[in-house]
Amino acid sequence: MASGGLQLLGFVLAFLGWMGIIISTAMPQWKMASYAGDNIVTAQALYEGLWMSCAMQSTGQIQCKVYDSLLKLESSLQATRALMVAAILLGLVGVFVAVTGMKCMKCMEDDQVKKMRMAVFGGVIFIIAGLSALVATSWYGNRVARAFYDPFTPVNTRFEFGSALFIGWAAASLALLGGAFLCCSCPRSETSYPPSRGYPKNAPSTGKDYV
Repeated sequence: MASGGLQLLGFVLAFLGWMGIIISTAMPQWKMASYAGDNIVTAQALYEGLWMSCAMQSTGQIQCKVYDSLLKLESSLQATRALMVAAILLGLVGVFVAVTGMKCMKCMEDDQVKKMRMAVFGGVIFIIAGLSALVATSWYGNRVARAFYDPFTPVNTRFEFGSALFIGWAAASLALLGGAFLCCSCPRSETSYPPSRGYPKNAPSTGKDYV
Protein backbone atom coordinates (compact mmCIF):
# COMPACT_ATOMS: atom_id res chain seq x y z
CA MET A 1 0.00 0.00 0.00
CA ALA A 2 2.86 2.37 0.76
CA SER A 3 4.35 1.98 -2.70
CA GLY A 4 0.89 2.47 -4.23
CA GLY A 5 0.41 5.76 -2.35
CA LEU A 6 3.86 6.97 -3.37
CA GLN A 7 3.07 6.02 -6.95
CA LEU A 8 -0.19 7.96 -6.92
CA LEU A 9 1.50 10.99 -5.34
CA GLY A 10 4.24 10.89 -7.95
CA PHE A 11 1.75 10.72 -10.80
CA VAL A 12 -0.29 13.65 -9.44
CA LEU A 13 2.82 15.82 -9.02
CA ALA A 14 4.16 14.89 -12.46
CA PHE A 15 0.76 15.56 -14.08
CA LEU A 16 0.52 18.97 -12.41
CA GLY A 17 4.06 19.73 -13.56
CA TRP A 18 3.16 18.75 -17.12
CA MET A 19 0.11 21.02 -17.05
CA GLY A 20 2.29 23.84 -15.71
CA ILE A 21 4.74 23.34 -18.58
CA ILE A 22 1.88 23.70 -21.08
CA ILE A 23 0.64 26.88 -19.37
CA SER A 24 4.14 28.35 -19.21
CA THR A 25 4.77 27.63 -22.89
CA ALA A 26 1.55 29.33 -23.96
CA MET A 27 1.94 32.42 -21.75
CA PRO A 28 3.41 35.59 -23.32
CA GLN A 29 4.96 36.83 -20.06
CA TRP A 30 8.38 35.20 -20.39
CA LYS A 31 10.01 38.60 -19.95
CA MET A 32 8.57 41.99 -19.10
CA ALA A 33 9.88 45.48 -19.71
CA SER A 34 11.83 46.86 -16.76
CA TYR A 35 10.99 50.29 -15.40
CA ALA A 36 13.70 50.32 -12.76
CA GLY A 37 16.20 53.10 -12.42
CA ASP A 38 15.70 56.28 -14.37
CA ASN A 39 13.19 54.80 -16.81
CA ILE A 40 10.11 56.80 -17.54
CA VAL A 41 7.02 55.04 -16.27
CA THR A 42 4.70 54.62 -19.22
CA ALA A 43 1.02 53.81 -19.38
CA GLN A 44 1.62 50.35 -20.82
CA ALA A 45 3.48 47.18 -19.87
CA LEU A 46 5.42 45.27 -22.50
CA TYR A 47 5.72 41.49 -22.48
CA GLU A 48 7.49 39.03 -24.72
CA GLY A 49 6.99 35.29 -24.92
CA LEU A 50 7.95 32.36 -27.10
CA TRP A 51 5.22 32.95 -29.63
CA MET A 52 4.15 36.60 -29.40
CA SER A 53 4.78 40.01 -27.87
CA CYS A 54 2.06 41.88 -25.98
CA ALA A 55 1.39 45.36 -24.69
CA MET A 56 -1.04 45.90 -21.83
CA GLN A 57 -2.55 49.33 -21.44
CA SER A 58 -3.31 50.94 -18.10
CA THR A 59 -6.99 50.34 -18.83
CA GLY A 60 -6.38 46.57 -18.84
CA GLN A 61 -6.63 46.16 -22.60
CA ILE A 62 -4.04 43.76 -24.04
CA GLN A 63 -2.80 43.83 -27.60
CA CYS A 64 -0.65 40.93 -28.81
CA LYS A 65 1.22 40.33 -32.03
CA VAL A 66 2.41 36.91 -33.12
CA TYR A 67 5.97 36.78 -34.41
CA ASP A 68 5.81 37.08 -38.19
CA SER A 69 8.66 34.86 -39.36
CA LEU A 70 10.21 31.83 -37.71
CA LEU A 71 13.50 32.25 -39.56
CA LYS A 72 13.97 35.81 -38.29
CA LEU A 73 13.88 34.73 -34.65
CA GLU A 74 17.02 34.25 -32.63
CA SER A 75 18.41 30.73 -32.58
CA SER A 76 18.25 30.67 -28.78
CA LEU A 77 14.53 31.46 -28.87
CA GLN A 78 13.95 28.71 -31.42
CA ALA A 79 15.87 26.26 -29.24
CA THR A 80 13.79 27.28 -26.21
CA ARG A 81 10.64 26.68 -28.20
CA ALA A 82 11.85 23.25 -29.27
CA LEU A 83 12.77 22.24 -25.72
CA MET A 84 9.40 23.30 -24.30
CA VAL A 85 7.46 21.56 -27.06
CA ALA A 86 9.58 18.45 -26.54
CA ALA A 87 8.82 18.60 -22.80
CA ILE A 88 5.08 18.78 -23.55
CA LEU A 89 5.19 15.82 -25.94
CA LEU A 90 7.31 13.77 -23.55
CA GLY A 91 4.92 14.58 -20.73
CA LEU A 92 1.99 13.38 -22.85
CA VAL A 93 3.75 10.08 -23.49
CA GLY A 94 4.67 9.86 -19.80
CA VAL A 95 1.02 10.28 -18.78
CA PHE A 96 -0.12 7.31 -20.88
CA VAL A 97 2.80 5.11 -19.87
CA ALA A 98 2.50 5.92 -16.17
CA VAL A 99 -1.28 5.40 -16.15
CA THR A 100 -0.76 1.96 -17.68
CA GLY A 101 1.61 1.03 -14.87
CA MET A 102 -0.46 2.42 -12.00
CA LYS A 103 -1.54 -0.15 -9.44
CA CYS A 104 -5.03 1.32 -9.31
CA MET A 105 -5.54 0.53 -13.02
CA LYS A 106 -6.65 -2.89 -14.19
CA CYS A 107 -4.49 -2.82 -17.29
CA MET A 108 -1.77 -5.52 -17.41
CA GLU A 109 -2.88 -7.07 -14.14
CA ASP A 110 -1.75 -10.49 -15.29
CA ASP A 111 1.92 -9.42 -15.32
CA GLN A 112 2.81 -7.33 -12.27
CA VAL A 113 6.49 -7.13 -13.18
CA LYS A 114 5.81 -5.47 -16.53
CA LYS A 115 3.21 -3.25 -14.87
CA MET A 116 5.76 -1.93 -12.37
CA ARG A 117 8.30 -1.44 -15.13
CA MET A 118 5.78 0.66 -17.06
CA ALA A 119 5.28 2.92 -14.02
CA VAL A 120 9.05 3.33 -13.60
CA PHE A 121 9.46 4.00 -17.32
CA GLY A 122 6.75 6.66 -17.11
CA GLY A 123 8.65 8.26 -14.23
CA VAL A 124 11.83 8.34 -16.31
CA ILE A 125 9.95 10.05 -19.15
CA PHE A 126 8.61 12.67 -16.74
CA ILE A 127 12.12 13.30 -15.43
CA ILE A 128 13.40 13.86 -18.98
CA ALA A 129 10.47 16.21 -19.68
CA GLY A 130 11.19 18.14 -16.48
CA LEU A 131 14.87 18.44 -17.34
CA SER A 132 13.99 19.70 -20.83
CA ALA A 133 11.69 22.37 -19.41
CA LEU A 134 14.21 23.30 -16.72
CA VAL A 135 16.99 23.75 -19.27
CA ALA A 136 14.73 25.86 -21.52
CA THR A 137 13.52 28.20 -18.76
CA SER A 138 16.96 28.53 -17.14
CA TRP A 139 18.60 29.25 -20.49
CA TYR A 140 15.99 31.90 -21.31
CA GLY A 141 16.28 33.43 -17.84
CA ASN A 142 20.06 33.56 -18.14
CA ARG A 143 19.77 35.45 -21.41
CA VAL A 144 17.36 37.95 -19.85
CA ALA A 145 19.64 38.50 -16.86
CA ARG A 146 22.76 38.94 -19.00
CA ALA A 147 21.02 41.47 -21.24
CA PHE A 148 19.72 43.36 -18.18
CA TYR A 149 23.18 43.75 -16.65
CA ASP A 150 24.90 44.40 -19.96
CA PRO A 151 26.05 48.06 -19.90
CA PHE A 152 25.61 48.27 -23.67
CA THR A 153 21.90 47.45 -23.46
CA PRO A 154 19.80 50.62 -23.68
CA VAL A 155 17.96 51.37 -20.47
CA ASN A 156 14.59 51.57 -22.18
CA THR A 157 14.97 48.11 -23.74
CA ARG A 158 15.85 46.12 -20.62
CA PHE A 159 13.62 43.28 -19.54
CA GLU A 160 13.08 41.35 -16.31
CA PHE A 161 11.80 37.87 -15.54
CA GLY A 162 8.16 37.34 -16.39
CA SER A 163 5.62 35.21 -14.54
CA ALA A 164 5.81 32.46 -17.17
CA LEU A 165 9.43 31.78 -16.20
CA PHE A 166 8.53 31.24 -12.55
CA ILE A 167 5.65 28.97 -13.54
CA GLY A 168 8.01 27.05 -15.79
CA TRP A 169 10.57 26.58 -13.03
CA ALA A 170 7.89 25.37 -10.61
CA ALA A 171 6.38 23.06 -13.22
CA ALA A 172 9.74 21.55 -14.11
CA SER A 173 10.45 20.92 -10.43
CA LEU A 174 7.09 19.20 -9.98
CA ALA A 175 7.70 17.01 -13.04
CA LEU A 176 11.13 16.02 -11.74
CA LEU A 177 9.83 15.30 -8.25
CA GLY A 178 6.84 13.34 -9.51
CA GLY A 179 9.00 11.32 -11.89
CA ALA A 180 11.40 10.51 -9.07
CA PHE A 181 8.50 9.33 -6.88
CA LEU A 182 7.26 7.11 -9.69
CA CYS A 183 10.70 5.58 -10.07
CA CYS A 184 10.97 4.98 -6.32
CA SER A 185 7.49 3.45 -6.02
CA CYS A 186 8.67 0.13 -7.40
CA PRO A 187 9.07 -2.19 -4.37
CA ARG A 188 12.30 -4.04 -3.93
CA SER A 189 12.16 -7.61 -5.02
CA GLU A 190 12.37 -9.90 -2.09
CA THR A 191 14.87 -12.71 -2.15
CA SER A 192 13.04 -15.91 -2.87
CA TYR A 193 14.34 -19.19 -1.59
CA PRO A 194 13.44 -22.57 -3.06
CA PRO A 195 10.83 -24.40 -1.04
CA SER A 196 12.34 -26.70 1.49
CA ARG A 197 11.86 -30.34 0.78
CA GLY A 198 10.57 -32.45 3.61
CA TYR A 199 12.43 -35.50 4.62
CA PRO A 200 10.75 -38.73 3.53
CA LYS A 201 9.01 -40.51 6.29
CA ASN A 202 10.31 -43.88 7.39
CA ALA A 203 8.51 -46.74 5.87
CA PRO A 204 6.15 -48.40 8.33
CA SER A 205 7.56 -51.42 9.99
CA THR A 206 6.24 -54.68 8.66
CA GLY A 207 6.85 -56.43 11.92
CA LYS A 208 9.44 -58.80 10.45
CA ASP A 209 12.90 -58.90 11.94
CA TYR A 210 15.76 -59.60 9.59
CA VAL A 211 18.76 -61.53 10.89
